[in-house]
Amino acid sequence: MTENNLIDNHLKVAWDKIASWCAYRERCQQEVRNKLYDMKLCSTPEIEQLIARLITENFVNEIRYATAFAGGKFRINKWGKIKIKIELQKHNLNAYCIKKALESIDEDDYRKTLKLLIERKLKEIKHPNKQYCIHKTIQFCISKGFEIGLIRELLPDFDE
Repeated sequence: MTENNLIDNHLKVAWDKIASWCAYRERCQQEVRNKLYDMKLCSTPEIEQLIARLITENFVNEIRYATAFAGGKFRINKWGKIKIKIELQKHNLNAYCIKKALESIDEDDYRKTLKLLIERKLKEIKHPNKQYCIHKTIQFCISKGFEIGLIRELLPDFDE
């Protein structure tokens, strides 16, 4: 077997593994890059070549990834846009992808989700001081990544 055949073979093995891994669920370029480095099957130029091919063959699409990530974190984890944006930035996604992902979250659903979180938290806190309850609720919602202005806007709906 010639040296070129060995090179072609190890790239094929790397391609097969990474394409299968990307087909399983949405991935961003940084996750793919990290996985390929962890697999130790190819060099940096080869990794970049594989990523370019994954993009060309639509295995990797940063907007699709960001949108899926944002939707999942919002629906399942009840995260706000601030927290989602910070996490997407950690994945080295550009501002355009992040903007598109955040725009994909339905505004009515976003407000309803925050209203529910506020309502549940206010009921959960057992304290005689109403201001304390409101403060703790605001802290909780901020920790979930919701905007302070929107939190304050929706809080009066639960005054009792």
